[in-house]
Amino acid sequence: MREIIRAEYSGFCFGVDRAVKEAFTVRKTKGRTFTLGPLIHNKDVTDKLEDSGVSTISEGEIGRLEKDDTVIIRTHGVTRAVYDGLKAMGVDIIDLTCPYVINIQKKVSEYHDKGYQIVILGDGNHPEVVGINGWCDNSAYITPTGEVDIPLKRKVCVVSQTTEKQRNWLNLIMNIAKTSKEFVAFNTICKATEERQKSAEELSKEVDAMLVIGGKSSSNTKKLYELCRANCEKTYMVENAQELAGMINNFDGAVRVGVTAGASTPEWIIKEAVGLL
Repeated sequence: MREIIRAEYSGFCFGVDRAVKEAFTVRKTKGRTFTLGPLIHNKDVTDKLEDSGVSTISEGEIGRLEKDDTVIIRTHGVTRAVYDGLKAMGVDIIDLTCPYVINIQKKVSEYHDKGYQIVILGDGNHPEVVGINGWCDNSAYITPTGEVDIPLKRKVCVVSQTTEKQRNWLNLIMNIAKTSKEFVAFNTICKATEERQKSAEELSKEVDAMLVIGGKSSSNTKKLYELCRANCEKTYMVENAQELAGMINNFDGAVRVGVTAGASTPEWIIKEAVGLL
């Protein structure tokens, strides 16, 4: 008989859970409502929001907003310029930026104003990092792995995308210390990310196959997959039960199957997928 073992920490984190609940609540009390970009990186959730009347618009579509509209700022946050632009338009802003991301934005803004060179560990194309960089006039040096290929002789302030790997953070700090004589470092990898990565990595060493559930564009889900795949060759990443159904034969012969899910994966999606195993 197959044993299904779920990682101790998986699924919605605090910030995502708060944002999703609030987004559905807002729609019941407001008129035209939009999210500026996908609220979270999970298509099933954004589809449900769309069905409830909450549409997704891009930053390039801001001009179509009207004064009485409600605009929800996604969990990843936005640049200062975008935020100020929305305020100037007079629309109703519901800011659901993750509190941990807001903290990073504030740190970056503060130290940029003090003359520090900002260094961000993360994916420069990810909306969270794009947003953070926008709070220091888009002047940050961004590294996805912790490698640094320019001399950093000014005072340096170092932060991280919330979903980064601890090993990349340690690599960055080691490299910064080689060239910078004065730097401050804020390890802004969120606790939920740390917990999910650690529990998934440990579980992947003990099972025959590993299932990682989450959106294809979710940074934290991809990191979980990479960590698990390093320990368990039969590691598979799916968005939902429908996708898993098309590849369920990959789990043939696996007696112990581990399951984890990204911080933007709701419980109902996890349960549907696990039910197929």
